[in-house]
Amino acid sequence: MQDVQAYIQQVAQFLDAMVQKASDDELFAGGYLRGHFDLAVGRLELTEQPFEQAELAESVQQSLSMAIAGGELTEQDQQLVLGLWQQLQQLS
Repeated sequence: MQDVQAYIQQVAQFLDAMVQKASDDELFAGGYLRGHFDLAVGRLELTEQPFEQAELAESVQQSLSMAIAGGELTEQDQQLVLGLWQQLQQLS
């Protein structure tokens, strides 16, 4: 659980740092992804059971997949969000 908490903190710091240098599109992708990420963290924390980074990643991926299937993002925005999500998964 401690490892996943460190990862959550790394993701937050990465997204916060984007504000300084990101384009408008990148800021949108970061904000959009942060919402899905924070929601996934919150849902897992509500179970009051320990969880791992893999469970968190799966939850975020499911959330993003549902949003994309629901037509929430344009093709360009999908590429930005999914590309950023891939970057964030490498932070571990």
